[in-house]
Amino acid sequence: MQQTRTGQGSAAAPFLTDVRTLRERARQHIETGAVTQSYGGDAARTIEILQSVLATELVCVLRYTQHSIVATGLSSDSVRNEFAEHAKEEQEHAMSVAERINQLGGAPDFNPATLTARSAAEYSTGADMAAMIRENLVAERIAIDHYRELVRYFGDDDPATRVMMEAILAVEEEHASDMQDLLATHGGG
Repeated sequence: MQQTRTGQGSAAAPFLTDVRTLRERARQHIETGAVTQSYGGDAARTIEILQSVLATELVCVLRYTQHSIVATGLSSDSVRNEFAEHAKEEQEHAMSVAERINQLGGAPDFNPATLTARSAAEYSTGADMAAMIRENLVAERIAIDHYRELVRYFGDDDPATRVMMEAILAVEEEHASDMQDLLATHGGG
């Protein structure tokens, strides 16, 4: 039995597959795991893109972690704590992305030898706290622009990846706002 949807003035059109068909499809190509017949994206391309996102997040983890340890100066404790919190959140993003790569049939690439080459963000330390804040703000702005593009790219073809990227994007925007506030407060305007 196929269910139908009725729209405003439109003819009834099927929009749900009957249960029997869903069950039959689920038994086909089970080796592809979460990538079913209804997946609208290109899994190989999505994995490739997500490898870059993973690298970007890992580079951000490393940069924020390093900054959380070496930042010095007046009021450095609060800035160091903010850097540490951002490192933790970037690590959570990396794990989410790695899990999605795995769900799509890929192996997340954590190879440190190629990490910075695959990352949209750069690993950059700063000579002083204001320079560190500035570098983190630049990296967040890069991630924001990149992830907005990816949200549009995944669109309706891969809603699970799009939703994941939207959630990460929201946190990156918060991070950028935090860095902007810190920059205004700690010398660099």
